[in-house]
Amino acid sequence: MTDTAMLPESWRGVLGDELQKPYFKELTEFVEEERAKGPVYPPREEVFAALDATPYERVKVLILGQDPYHGEGQGHGLCFSVRPGVKTPPSLRNIYKEMQEELGLPVPDNGYLMPWARQGVLLLNAVLTVRAGEANSHKGKGWEKFTDAVIRAVAERPDPAVFVLWGNYAQKKLPLIDETRHVVVKGAHPSPLSAKKFFGSRPFTQINEAIARQGHEPIDWRIPNLG
Repeated sequence: MTDTAMLPESWRGVLGDELQKPYFKELTEFVEEERAKGPVYPPREEVFAALDATPYERVKVLILGQDPYHGEGQGHGLCFSVRPGVKTPPSLRNIYKEMQEELGLPVPDNGYLMPWARQGVLLLNAVLTVRAGEANSHKGKGWEKFTDAVIRAVAERPDPAVFVLWGNYAQKKLPLIDETRHVVVKGAHPSPLSAKKFFGSRPFTQINEAIARQGHEPIDWRIPNLG
């Protein structure tokens, strides 16, 4: 299970060593024990889906979430995103609302964010697995060390990127990022608890302006309807 073949090829060079560390072996054993007891999301084959969808050298933007959705069939390894056919969760509804107000884009009929990931938006959760029905149940078991290594790997690339840190939890990762080389877009979390502060923060414009300054093609934020 700690074989580097688990990682998408483009990330193996920068993250392969993490899989050999004692903490990762313990983490793997913990997750396997959890799976033996009951449902754990996302399924085993989608744990590294964010890294799979956005190759290392193609990351333009890194959006950091907290942990996967804990309802059946919701999450598929990309933060804030749900599978096609699943109701759009509240935080993502608020992201769409801001997108509509800020960019005039229509609110899509789905919460499947793969079109962003394919354009270079790494949708990374800080914790990559969760016990069914229990938010944050795999917090503090080692995933944070691994995902800090992901953030560090992007931050250490010669090619600059934009890091999106919504909420206090995400903003604790600031020390991992050299702000003289990269752009950090900070703001309130889009969850219903802090959405009032999130609305009007114009993150999409900030992100695309920064990407353009870095010499990259801006992101087309439209999500196609699937209905």
